[in-house]
Amino acid sequence: MKFQVNRDVLADAVAWTARTLPSRPAVPVLSGILLEALDDGLTLSAFDYDVSARASVDAEVAEPGRALIPGRVLAEITKSLPAEPVEIVTAGSEAVLTCGSAEFGLLTLPVDDFPTLPALPAATGALGGGLFATAVAQVAAAASRDDALPMLTGIRVDIDGVQVTLAATDRYRIAARDLLWHPVRDDTAVSVMVPARVMVEVGRSLRSGEVSIGFGDGIAGFECAGRATTVRLLDEQFIDYRSRLAEEWPTYAELQLAPFVEAIKRVALVAERHTAVRLSFTRGQVLIQAGGGDIGRGAEAVAAELHGEDIEIAFQPHFLLDGLAGVQTETVRINMASSTRPALITDAGDDPAFRYLTMSLRVG
Repeated sequence: MKFQVNRDVLADAVAWTARTLPSRPAVPVLSGILLEALDDGLTLSAFDYDVSARASVDAEVAEPGRALIPGRVLAEITKSLPAEPVEIVTAGSEAVLTCGSAEFGLLTLPVDDFPTLPALPAATGALGGGLFATAVAQVAAAASRDDALPMLTGIRVDIDGVQVTLAATDRYRIAARDLLWHPVRDDTAVSVMVPARVMVEVGRSLRSGEVSIGFGDGIAGFECAGRATTVRLLDEQFIDYRSRLAEEWPTYAELQLAPFVEAIKRVALVAERHTAVRLSFTRGQVLIQAGGGDIGRGAEAVAAELHGEDIEIAFQPHFLLDGLAGVQTETVRINMASSTRPALITDAGDDPAFRYLTMSLRVG
């Protein structure tokens, strides 16, 4: 194998592919990035049996071939190379990388032991990368990090024609986002569970251009601008989140988002671990309070338009801030039923695209 490639192009492709490498690979070959030089360019691949990544870039290929190179080492080297063309040549069990006056000889891994990547599923539909990344980030905050309950570590994807709903929960809160996309078929109906951490990584890395998404044979596939990721789907079991988000709310408050968030962050500085931030809604304002223990106490009032009876309600600060971070409008609406019931945070307006239900804490 022998090829030459632009240094920035190679470094970017290696870094993108290496993000899926397992921190503790089950077998040594899974720590490698497979380089395949063909007549039409260079392809880089990584796979850990659950998640695969494949990036294709332009390269001048003198001798087609394949080599499996330790991925994290390759990523560190390529990002530190000078701004010169990179040439990689294989000779026996070594891959020689040359860039300007720099040269590295990297011992390769047995390429024949590298597993075959799953085929990318046929496209189910597509949407803009920026919209996809934003929607995923809005709901992923509510996904659990506890692998003991895999169902809670995923993002539910429900597709009905042009309508897509993403949802996630960790049992203490539920986040959901509705959006429109371009399905291949107007009668498309899909309900799957995709690991949240993978969707977040895909969203971050495929923000430019249009993302093509496909589902089939127990995997989901995402493709954009020569880069493709597949991931094994989780069990489809999930809670009935729609009914829990469709309650009637006798009381709601509308506030300017930015001042509200900043006030919560300031007051929460004196909130001890696992203690609440208390919100007291009255006509024209909300009083935000926290502390009172060994650290001290804090309070700040922010303008609010209250519809309904005065109410005092308390939340875990980071749960509250996670929900507010998903709001895309300048004004946020907080829907409440009582101080002991969960509250629903939404965008402004009567038909919000984003909804975030979070449990309240007992007011002390």
